[in-house]
Amino acid sequence: NPLSKETLIRIMTEPKNALVKQYKKLFEIEDIELNIEPDAIGYIAEKALEYGLGARGLRSIMEAVLADSMFELPSRPEVKEFTVDKIYAAEQLKKSSISKLKVA
Repeated sequence: NPLSKETLIRIMTEPKNALVKQYKKLFEIEDIELNIEPDAIGYIAEKALEYGLGARGLRSIMEAVLADSMFELPSRPEVKEFTVDKIYAAEQLKKSSISKLKVA
């Protein structure tokens, strides 16, 4: 049975090694506080369902959303905080080729 949106959200946020916690830690290493709004987390879960990728696809989608900021923000010392909302997540996914991962 496919996972529900709520289950995917829990997978991204609740476990000790949850994806959201991992990315927050990566940004923290660069002295940037990462905030991912609940609507962005829900959007990522929806896309994992839409593309048929399930829990394993969450990392790929998160990577597509955060890749640009992970490489650009550390070189900007004035940036101490970064917030990802649904609009930003949608824009980043449009720019990526993640939809090609869609399961047939």
